[in-house]
Amino acid sequence: MKTAVGIGTAALVAVASALAFSPRTPPPLAPNSVGAEKTHFNALTIAGKRLLAAGAMGEILYSDDQGAHWTPAKITQDRQTLLNNMSFASDSKTGFAVGHENWILRTRDGGASWEELNFKPKNGEPLMSVARLPSGDWLSVGAFGKAITSKDEGKTWEPYTLPAEVEDKHLNRIASSADGKHWLIVGERGLVLRSDDATATWHAEPAFYNGSFYNAMPLANNGWLIYGMRGNVYVKADSHAEWTKSSVPAPVAFFGHAREANGTIVLVGQGSMLGVSDDNGKTFTLRRAKGRATLTDVVLLDEKSGKGWIASDAGLQPMPDLNAKQSTAATTQPSSQGTKP
Repeated sequence: MKTAVGIGTAALVAVASALAFSPRTPPPLAPNSVGAEKTHFNALTIAGKRLLAAGAMGEILYSDDQGAHWTPAKITQDRQTLLNNMSFASDSKTGFAVGHENWILRTRDGGASWEELNFKPKNGEPLMSVARLPSGDWLSVGAFGKAITSKDEGKTWEPYTLPAEVEDKHLNRIASSADGKHWLIVGERGLVLRSDDATATWHAEPAFYNGSFYNAMPLANNGWLIYGMRGNVYVKADSHAEWTKSSVPAPVAFFGHAREANGTIVLVGQGSMLGVSDDNGKTFTLRRAKGRATLTDVVLLDEKSGKGWIASDAGLQPMPDLNAKQSTAATTQPSSQGTKP
């Protein structure tokens, strides 16, 4: 647990807000309950037509009707430990969830049930992200430069070699292009690792920012958008372009993203704030979602309509209508809680 607390102070993806809560067991969720999910959720994903959410107390919910009703998934061990990320294979059946204490869960039925593959309550580093590589192997990264890979669907894990620039930096997220050829790993102290050969090799991008990056999303022409603390968002227009800083009107820490069918980019972050860009990430305006919480992730169920769900440290909420008018008061700068210089 000492390691987990240490990572919270490093402001990894929504961890700071998670640790603000005293350990507690959330009220049990009845199958197909509506509006009962009020605990902290860190991750959202879609597997086939199923929507899934993973929470700070180790719970996973799933919905087969676009979030109208939620059902608790069955997990072999109740660890009440923070889960940070989920990822599924292309079959939408096999998936992994990772979290603190080196916790690794696997599902083979699309997320209805999960089995524990690994858990280290003593000196187990937090795992922050997991992804299936083009080779079919699985890769998970986390605190202090930890990177592990599995070639046998999670039965065994071994160290994964990354460039020396990783050192002991925290690795926050793995991201890939739609075709699986281009990849980024982003992390602490401005670390950006890049692969343009389907993860066969990696190299560190030249340093251009000294703060933490929390996530990344691919753009057209092999470009990228990466973002992190205090409103620091950077865009690489194509594979040969330089990284340029985006214009964001307030120092909002962002943690998750989505992209609508018309190209609008949506980032979610602290203070219930959404960063919205209609120019491929060059400039952002701010909108406020319902309530006042740290928004940790977002998924779109329908890219054309913009309908989706947002995870936060205060539960789950539907994606707001970005076309609706909003008062000036709703777009004021959030507090600085949860961010670092």
